[in-house]
Amino acid sequence: MNMQLNEPASDFQLPDLQGTIHKLSKYHGKVVIVNFWSCECPHSARADALILQWLKDWGGEVELLSIAANQNESAQSVEEAARSRSIPKVLIDAGHVVADLYEAVTTPHVFVVDKDGILRYRGAVDDVTFRQRTATRFFLKEAVDALLEGHLPTLTETPAYGCTIVREI
Repeated sequence: MNMQLNEPASDFQLPDLQGTIHKLSKYHGKVVIVNFWSCECPHSARADALILQWLKDWGGEVELLSIAANQNESAQSVEEAARSRSIPKVLIDAGHVVADLYEAVTTPHVFVVDKDGILRYRGAVDDVTFRQRTATRFFLKEAVDALLEGHLPTLTETPAYGCTIVREI
């Protein structure tokens, strides 16, 4: 059963690096970015810098849940990257259960959930691809800005671009 846009996002609970369990439904009332994340992927690192700047601009109205689902990334390397990039919460998806639930294929692959828990956007952070190295459009920011302004995003889905999530080693 795959998740549909404009339907409730599938709830999940995952531990962070300290072992504290985080549930998506606990963030009801905030816009939530679920970001499938990698400590090794350069596209993920580039997206982190953008998202962290936007989080400051959004002033606490948006929650970022970065999910590490790559089988080949050690807890230590994930922790070091999270610290060096100042990522507020990295959740560990051992066995890529949530990545499978969300049908996430790359890092980054972002999903925007509105204040009522409804999935409103999924896809890429911006329009960077193999052929286009510099972003000219920031899909994630557009989607979140629209929700914060009280309307639905005009663009609700884009193809995710980045490094493939490693499900087996």
